[in-house]
Amino acid sequence: MSALTAVVLAALGVYVLAMIGGQAPTDFALFLFVCTAVSGVYFAADLWLFAPRRREQAVRALLEFDRRNRPAAGSAPEALAKERAALQEEMSRRPWWVEYTAGFFPVIALVFVLRSFLFEPFRIPSGSMIPTLQVGDLILVNKYQYGIRLPVLNRTVLELGHPQRGDVMVFRYPHQPTQDYIKRVVGLPGDRVDYHDRRLTVNGVLVPMRETGPYFDPGRVQNYLQFNETLGSVEHRAIFSEGEGARIAPAAQHTNRDACVYSGGGVACTVPPESYFVMGDNRDNSEDSRYWGFVPDRNVVGRAFFIWMNFGNVGRIGRFH
Repeated sequence: MSALTAVVLAALGVYVLAMIGGQAPTDFALFLFVCTAVSGVYFAADLWLFAPRRREQAVRALLEFDRRNRPAAGSAPEALAKERAALQEEMSRRPWWVEYTAGFFPVIALVFVLRSFLFEPFRIPSGSMIPTLQVGDLILVNKYQYGIRLPVLNRTVLELGHPQRGDVMVFRYPHQPTQDYIKRVVGLPGDRVDYHDRRLTVNGVLVPMRETGPYFDPGRVQNYLQFNETLGSVEHRAIFSEGEGARIAPAAQHTNRDACVYSGGGVACTVPPESYFVMGDNRDNSEDSRYWGFVPDRNVVGRAFFIWMNFGNVGRIGRFH
């Protein structure tokens, strides 16, 4: 096994373990890109250089074998045929260093394309999106709905759409871009978002909320107040702790402190251009735009839309809003 093969297998193992026990390393995209490029170079070299050389060497070796064994062809034809077939197989076989580089290219390239441009798996690490998403949910993120972006650089090269109010969005945390966050989009560029006394107002319009039955969180063994909230065209559930709840105050790091006014335990912000205001559905247990600011468009990863597994609750499979 080559060093590259060992690294690739180790990385894939780390990635799977990360999906089960935490977040997939964000530099995995860079590692996958490098592996794809390196294996692609070897694949092309084998296709146009190494393989033709092997075929030429095989032809010469077989011609020499036939010349050398022509006198004995009539006495032991079956033995000679087996020996000739073994020689042909040996001469046509890829060297180990080509097999474990170029041979991996199709699989690595497929994974790279799927993960970079179509769908990326993601694991919910915290309870900030309860009740919509539970801790341990394994979800899929649509990577192309918000536009085709260059891997690693995350720069949009083809506009296909933009985040909308109510979308559940995965993004790179602005103050630590190596860490992925997931929240719900509340404010779009230019929106005026006001959150006071647990009521959300967007552009002067109170966001509709309808109280439903209480929500019980078995993880914390705690009851919450539960509401159905409508953001744009999306109706979803949101929960609040019993009592006064969390006080809203700016964090030490803020993306644009001047765009927000904190008062009376609440906040009012004007969303800057090419940025988004996001909040968790677990309103009193979510560190989000109310505290640290806005999500720049360059940090957007994609829209979360499907739960495909939760090892603690195998019945949690399907789409969500």
